[in-house]
Amino acid sequence: MRIGLIGLGRIGAFHAETLSALSAVTELVVTDAVPAVTERVAEKYGAEAAPDPAALLHSGVDGVVIAAATDAHPQLILAAVEAGLPVFCEKPVARGAAEAQEVLRHCAGATVQIGYNRRFDPAFVAARAAVAAGELGRLHTVRSTTMDPAPPPIAYLAGSGGIFRDCSVHDFDIIRFVTGREVVEVYATGSTRGDEVFAATGDAATSAAILTLDDDTLVVVSNTRYNGRGYDVRLELHGTEDSVAVGWEDKLPLRSVEPGVTFPAGPPHGFFMDRFATAYRDELAAFTEVVAGTRVSPCTVADAVEAGWIAEACTLSLREHLPVRMTEVRSAV
Repeated sequence: MRIGLIGLGRIGAFHAETLSALSAVTELVVTDAVPAVTERVAEKYGAEAAPDPAALLHSGVDGVVIAAATDAHPQLILAAVEAGLPVFCEKPVARGAAEAQEVLRHCAGATVQIGYNRRFDPAFVAARAAVAAGELGRLHTVRSTTMDPAPPPIAYLAGSGGIFRDCSVHDFDIIRFVTGREVVEVYATGSTRGDEVFAATGDAATSAAILTLDDDTLVVVSNTRYNGRGYDVRLELHGTEDSVAVGWEDKLPLRSVEPGVTFPAGPPHGFFMDRFATAYRDELAAFTEVVAGTRVSPCTVADAVEAGWIAEACTLSLREHLPVRMTEVRSAV
């Protein structure tokens, strides 16, 4: 099949490499806002270069992958839908949940997959299966962690919308995916220790949130931009019958000080691309199945909108120093 790719920055270039290696993708068409980047990536992967997104969407592609900047996501999603194409878009759908809700309204009946790659990580999939099978009994506590080794560039942080919208949102999505439950209330707090950009923009460098699910399960979500040992992503699920964990493997960036304990044995994960390399490949392979019509979207716009609302609620809770019901943020729109 012929797949188009819009946006060739860090994640876009990574997707170009992945797509070019998938057997289902026989032709790749690429474009970027910087023509020199388009030409360089096209030459590297033997792809066809398109001068702009409009040209790419009308070049006979069977589906399109959007990896452009967040601000361009709504316009590009809707343009692809208008062209009648199945579309994959990196998260988030839009900068804010209200705008994402509008995109959802215009995508009724369209084929759209949003890029929450953890849904394709084998351990997260296994955790979901264990919960669904009732192996843990009644869930009572969930702990989800995303810790970056260093902040993204300052220019990115200034326009990212905050730690809950661009980092914690991965935790929010995977919590819904694994537990099969919805969040009804949040309480969030944060620290600005780090670069002055965090205090200047009302953001947090380190955050914590307590989520209450609709079956009264309690979830603790912790995130930071400054985890010196490496890129740490984990999920723990504790129930009345059993407990399971994702991320407890030999590249876990956590050093045990128990006498005689040598776990973890390997070098820590340093970056999200090495931690989730398999998940990214499987995610785009799934999209080729969506394009072929043999699979429904495994992460819909509606799924992404729900994660976005949780991020909105946590952002409001951080600002107001109060618990926030999910109904409050939705009713404010």
